[in-house]
Amino acid sequence: MAILGIINADPDIKAAIEAAFAGKKDYDLKFLSKKENIVEFLNYELPEIIVINFSDLRLSIEKAITHIKNDKWLSNNFGVVGIFSGDRDQEEDLLAKYRAINVLSLLEKSRIRSHLVKSIDIIRENYQIIFQREFTRELVCGATGSFVLENDILAVPLYAGIGATILSQRGCINPEKKMHLQLALDELLINAIEHGNCSISYDEKTEAMENGKSVVDLVMERCKKPGVRAKRVDFQWEIKNDQTIFTIRDQGEGFNVQANLKKIREQDMTSTHGRGIRLAAMFSNQLKYNKKGNQVKLIINHDTTVEPDVPAGFSGEQVVSVKKGDIVLRENEPSDYLYYIASGRYSVIHKRKQVGSLGPQDIFMGEMSFLLNQKRSAKVKAESAGRLILLTRKTFIDVIRKYPHYGIFLSKLLAKRLVRSNDQNADLARQIKGT
Repeated sequence: MAILGIINADPDIKAAIEAAFAGKKDYDLKFLSKKENIVEFLNYELPEIIVINFSDLRLSIEKAITHIKNDKWLSNNFGVVGIFSGDRDQEEDLLAKYRAINVLSLLEKSRIRSHLVKSIDIIRENYQIIFQREFTRELVCGATGSFVLENDILAVPLYAGIGATILSQRGCINPEKKMHLQLALDELLINAIEHGNCSISYDEKTEAMENGKSVVDLVMERCKKPGVRAKRVDFQWEIKNDQTIFTIRDQGEGFNVQANLKKIREQDMTSTHGRGIRLAAMFSNQLKYNKKGNQVKLIINHDTTVEPDVPAGFSGEQVVSVKKGDIVLRENEPSDYLYYIASGRYSVIHKRKQVGSLGPQDIFMGEMSFLLNQKRSAKVKAESAGRLILLTRKTFIDVIRKYPHYGIFLSKLLAKRLVRSNDQNADLARQIKGT
């Protein structure tokens, strides 16, 4: 059973959430409204997902958000599904305001019953894709992934949020630009459903909006036709060393790319038509369509200047700057300290052979021999310039005492590495048995 923390004090929102989860026995809902309870839950329950009512005037939301923002290790280990009131707040404003935390989806309160459980289920199914801090380099360089979307406009922001979070969490883009990427992906995915799969023209959209209808209404009407309802949108990404390519492909008839792009360039910048393409072009390095017009590639060049924030418990410790080629750890030396990896790439070398590679996503360097009080089992050499935070045994123990939830996160990190190692050994055993 998954424990789901819900930061909310509004009785109507509580009732709507309880109704949405009625019959869902795999979730244990924990409603939190007092700051001390919220902080304790975040620190010790290790939630993968929390729900926050951003429009709740009964709560001191900012204090909880500040606590999350101030502890980067804490904030990088769970995602946020936000709830808001459309009468009080706007989605884009909230994305901008809370860009420093992992807001994966924002739901207007009227959509709680229809989309809250669906959103949380999607996040849980893809947790390992989204939150990469515990994972090795192999999942970062050359990583690919994909989703298949139904023609559900209201679910699109979640997928766009996941796409943007993947890059932000890996340090590939400046967190300040996460919202822009999220909005660009959101618009392109909506275009694929609206104009691609559902074949809604600009004129039809304009007429409908003048008559008080929304794009959601138009899509729902079109999807009453079985042929339209069955169409899907493929959303894929490929993370390379220097750039990420997002590919969005619909099952529509396509469009005249050059003619439509020319029309968009000639339009007033305030026009709602072509908004998605303008945003995507503005917030990406390249935007490429295929000849048919039913596929677009959004290319983001990675920002090499981005360095992850150091957790609060380690921020006052000794910073070690290294150059390419520096030997950081030596084989058979005493393991009376370990490093927190702030930036850089590092080769792990055993008996003159490279056996691994480390980076910020691995969090620590030399932790196994440090925890077991053994001599170093391998040499570590800097592949690039970088920054390391040196933690002596005394410092590490003092930090764990001051921030006891760090010990829980470390245990979780080591447990996941053990699970991966067991899975790899099992796969190897199956391969040997099959030969």
